[in-house]
Amino acid sequence: MLVAERHEKIVRLVNDRGSIRVSELSEICQVTEETIRRDLDRLEEAGRLLRSHGGAVSIADHQPEIPYIEREITQMEEKKRIARKAVSYIEPNDRIILDASTTAWYMASIIPDLPLTVLTNSIKVAMELSNKEKVEVISTGGKLAPRSLSFLGPSAERSLDQYHVDKVFLSCKGIHLERGISESNEMQALVKKKMIGISDKVYLLADTSKFGVQAFTYFAQLGQMDEIITDSEIEAVQMRQLEEKGVVVTIAP
Repeated sequence: MLVAERHEKIVRLVNDRGSIRVSELSEICQVTEETIRRDLDRLEEAGRLLRSHGGAVSIADHQPEIPYIEREITQMEEKKRIARKAVSYIEPNDRIILDASTTAWYMASIIPDLPLTVLTNSIKVAMELSNKEKVEVISTGGKLAPRSLSFLGPSAERSLDQYHVDKVFLSCKGIHLERGISESNEMQALVKKKMIGISDKVYLLADTSKFGVQAFTYFAQLGQMDEIITDSEIEAVQMRQLEEKGVVVTIAP
């Protein structure tokens, strides 16, 4: 297979699947992983895909939001472990924000029935908490985004301006050492930026597929994160680079 043919095949596979790992591309294309890494570097330089932790993700996947039903099953076990660790940071009488990520929804499903105030822009999070009598749930309202089942837009942002909370738990589409934290959708990014601005402590919930990714819209600097909670697949070099920037990284057991 010629190099140009291999490149076209890689781009087609990445776009079809949304993301793919180096090891899988190596097996499919029958070349070494080092060759695939060089291919991905060239294709990223050409603007045809984006590198991610251990593979590549589709640029075409960056602006449209992934439907909630698909996000529920992506990196599911990692997200559940991250959610369990995040819930351990919640204390009685806390005022917290949970965003519209699937990890926040997993948190909502296992939060004990404690006296809490939870502010959210997620329909699924609000519904999950509705059967917990001691938890007060406040919805931001706003324009409904059907793919993410979240409230967005100026109304949601203005609603957040009314509040101040102890902790925010949110996710993202990309974590880049130089370019910070990003989202695939500008409206989601603006709401998350506002959430960070009204919170004393910021916990970023991110499985390792998010590292090295620069998504469409930047919304926060790494230094604005009090802690990143991730899974055990994070590489030692990534841990060291984040810690050198003063970011606390916790691995969910």
